[in-house]
Amino acid sequence: MTQKKEDSDVKLIKYIQEGLPVTKTPYKDIGQALGMSEDEVMQKLKRLLDAGKIRRLAASIAHRKIGINANAMCVWKVPKERVDEVGKFMAGFEEVTHCYERPIYPDWEYNVFTMIHGYTDAECEAVIQAIKEKTGLDDYVVLYSEKEFKKVGVRI
Repeated sequence: MTQKKEDSDVKLIKYIQEGLPVTKTPYKDIGQALGMSEDEVMQKLKRLLDAGKIRRLAASIAHRKIGINANAMCVWKVPKERVDEVGKFMAGFEEVTHCYERPIYPDWEYNVFTMIHGYTDAECEAVIQAIKEKTGLDDYVVLYSEKEFKKVGVRI
């Protein structure tokens, strides 16, 4: 890779690590800021993703700023043969932003984790109750967030 191409990649990565512009044309706006065309920005990002130099582009909502203050991590004990079926069902709730399987341990047998967001604890509890009723699962623990720490991704 030439030094110029590498420099423009680094410049692009540094620019987007603070977040994409919230506009109708974010890639065009990035291009204008960096002296590239919209197409060039999109091609570079695709190449960087394909090469594994950046892992993903994703939206992250500052949920507390829009009033979503209840956050419950509900961990479930799900039979291994039901993990895929139940996980897909749980992930189908719009309030569930994360749903994933984790290994179990002798002192922690919960293997499916769901992160549930709501405006109130009662909203989170209603989702948990709906999941419980539809899946028949009743072995779970709810862990509520008490404090949000500053979230910062990897920086170069």
